[in-house]
Amino acid sequence: MSGYRVVVAGATGNVGREMLNILAEREFPISELAVLASSRSQGDEIEFGDTGRMLKVQNIEHFDPAGWDMALFAIGSEGSKLHAPRFAAAGCTVIDNASLYRMDPDVPLIVPEVNPQAIDGYQRRNIIANPNCSTAQMVVALKPLHDFATIKRVVVSTYQSVSGAGKAGMDELFEQSRNIFVGDSAEAKKFTKQIAFNVIPHIDSFLDDGFTKEEWKMVVETKKILDPKIKVVATCVRVPVFVGHSEAITIEFENEISAKKAQSILREAPGVMLVDKREDGGYVTPVECVGDYATFISRVREDPTVDNGLVLWCVSDNLRKGAALNAVQIAELLGRRHLKKAA
Repeated sequence: MSGYRVVVAGATGNVGREMLNILAEREFPISELAVLASSRSQGDEIEFGDTGRMLKVQNIEHFDPAGWDMALFAIGSEGSKLHAPRFAAAGCTVIDNASLYRMDPDVPLIVPEVNPQAIDGYQRRNIIANPNCSTAQMVVALKPLHDFATIKRVVVSTYQSVSGAGKAGMDELFEQSRNIFVGDSAEAKKFTKQIAFNVIPHIDSFLDDGFTKEEWKMVVETKKILDPKIKVVATCVRVPVFVGHSEAITIEFENEISAKKAQSILREAPGVMLVDKREDGGYVTPVECVGDYATFISRVREDPTVDNGLVLWCVSDNLRKGAALNAVQIAELLGRRHLKKAA
């Protein structure tokens, strides 16, 4: 059977499971598949999507990557630091979901709809980085508009779901909600404050200038993926939603662009679904985007406070386009442009 020898590392976590689902759904050409996790999950069995095929989890510490084509990593920066160089050196290309390598000048940071050509530099380290979930959906929306009217400045506020903080984040929202309903106390463990029935304007750690690392990531990653000249400022907020990140994005352009023109551009843009009826319910919320591949855009309108300004609402499944789907699309791109093993 022609195809690739593929490794999924971190296969038991939120993103790793989603990677397996999407590899199966998209019928990625696989001749052999290995699923890896830490020693805790060694020997567990997980299903390959809905195929009914069960895979035995192997310990990443003892896995030999020689002879494997590509590895999709969802093991966090600590794990990537330990294992990515070892896999890359063995000739297995790493597609890494962690933040560790994103800003390394020798590592391509790829969103296939936006900068597919940048993958051509992957052989320098044999590592390709997947952007932050909130950056990924934003650049998919910005790219076609930037091509038409050149973006100068972006102001974004995010409404990020708890699944972005892993399974522990989802469990905490569930447990706190349940506890509050029955009158028990809601103890914060994963998050810095109560997340149930609340919003928290703090994701990742604080930097010296008062921004958080998540906000900084959106700035520097957008510049690397889309255009270094674009100015970006972000406020990233955790909200009590299980899956799906939302963003309110205000964009200032060099050149003229009307809301109507923007809508017609977004309607044709790859990876984008425009749902923008100016009526009750004529927009997308996180609940509807779950399990979907698209980045949804709604509420497109002109910003009267600047020349050539637009405002829009952008929603996407953070475990899919924000993480697993983008990683699989990178794998597809790597196969098409470079490895060329699939029939």
